[in-house]
Amino acid sequence: MTTALLVIDVQKALCSGEGAVFESLRVIDRINRVSAKTRAAGAPVILIQHEAPDSSLAYGTDGWRLADGLDTQPTDIYLRKKATDSFHNTELHALLQERGIKKVIICGLQSDFCVDTTTRRALALGYPVTLVSDGHSTVDNRVLTAAQISAHHTVTLANIESFGPRVTPRPAGEIRIES
Repeated sequence: MTTALLVIDVQKALCSGEGAVFESLRVIDRINRVSAKTRAAGAPVILIQHEAPDSSLAYGTDGWRLADGLDTQPTDIYLRKKATDSFHNTELHALLQERGIKKVIICGLQSDFCVDTTTRRALALGYPVTLVSDGHSTVDNRVLTAAQISAHHTVTLANIESFGPRVTPRPAGEIRIES
């Protein structure tokens, strides 16, 4: 299997309470559907968790834990990170190389931070990316709604050509796991 699923930062602090991203329950449901397809195909599911000291995402706190409703399995791989780039100062790239992974599927939180940055880094490292277009979200900012931000990032990432590999946006229902 040459494909891996990266599930980025689907953590309690980002999915519940006042910090909850737009449509968090729907996004989690879509991620669960893609995760089930990935596992059924025998491909790895990598659950990435952000940690930031002195915040709701401090390592080991309730907010740092994976969100309620996110389906996890004992075969999943867990990865901790401290930057918006899931590859930065982590073993993610080595882990993918060890397993012969040639392309990644990306979903999770937040569209304008960790999803965007990790997607761009994956492209720079040579990985074609399938972005789950309805499987990432964020929060409103002072200029745009969360839905607008997520839609903008889906379109923008799909238009990046300079790295060689490309981003292909697909809704969860259309994701196919190829060997």
